[in-house]
Amino acid sequence: MPGKRLLVLATVPVEEDVLRDAVGEVDDAEIRVVAPASNISKLDWLTNAEDDARRQAAEVAGETSGRVGAAAEVGDTDPVQALEDALREYPADEVVVATPPGEQATWLEDDAGRRARERLGVPIREVALPR
Repeated sequence: MPGKRLLVLATVPVEEDVLRDAVGEVDDAEIRVVAPASNISKLDWLTNAEDDARRQAAEVAGETSGRVGAAAEVGDTDPVQALEDALREYPADEVVVATPPGEQATWLEDDAGRRARERLGVPIREVALPR
């Protein structure tokens, strides 16, 4: 019997042991990583100058997916919108939101876990990781 389907929102690289600590056994889990292009200033966001943020998100997606053996994609600048988009293609049983804590979070990352809980119909677990 296949394990659960996890969707990991990563705005910083996530280690496999961190994911295991957050959700338990991941060896049988099917995992997909979405890295939102959320490390962007308000001015760049307003002018759609997202290239640097998308490059950084691609690095986070690649690094995390390589560590946990998962498919990965770069998502929208808004982490919750990135999750919503990913859930349309990948109906996960659970979402793990891995973002920097408190003041280390960017303006788009701030409160992503709470906002995801309010908008999405799947269980959400939050993991705070240093940038």
